[in-house]
Amino acid sequence: MTGLGAPARRPYRVGYAPGAYDLFHIGHLNILRHARSQCDYLVAGVVSDEMAELAKGRRPMIPLVERLEIVRSVKYVDAAFVETVPEKVETWKQVRFDVIFKGDDWRGTPKGDRLEKDFAEHGVDVVYFPYTVHTSSTQLRRALDVLAQPSADRAQQAPLTAEPR
Repeated sequence: MTGLGAPARRPYRVGYAPGAYDLFHIGHLNILRHARSQCDYLVAGVVSDEMAELAKGRRPMIPLVERLEIVRSVKYVDAAFVETVPEKVETWKQVRFDVIFKGDDWRGTPKGDRLEKDFAEHGVDVVYFPYTVHTSSTQLRRALDVLAQPSADRAQQAPLTAEPR
């Protein structure tokens, strides 16, 4: 019953938003905020260090325990789950969500197409949210790598500040 003052039912009951959530930034927050607006209960899947390395070829900079605590603390997240298997359908068998949320950088890619096909067989929708172009963990990691280089090596690279007018 949804009378006056009762919250409106969201399109989905349980949503799942997987990610490495390394170097947590505004793009991560945006996905979690948008995801929560679409479901009654949001589970954030925090990819294990091993799964992140398998998928991206490198381990996260922030350890799993810390990434999990950060994500759990976000007000839009109802529960956080450590994702330890590479196949999202295997995770679905454990979590049982109605919808999975991904950044729209997955849309139209072979991995996005496979995700949609695999979940269609289970009645799970795939919803894409806008990718935050100006901020990403990859960009942050590159900036940290430059700063970690010895100063002589940094001097040979392009300056990080704007040129004088």
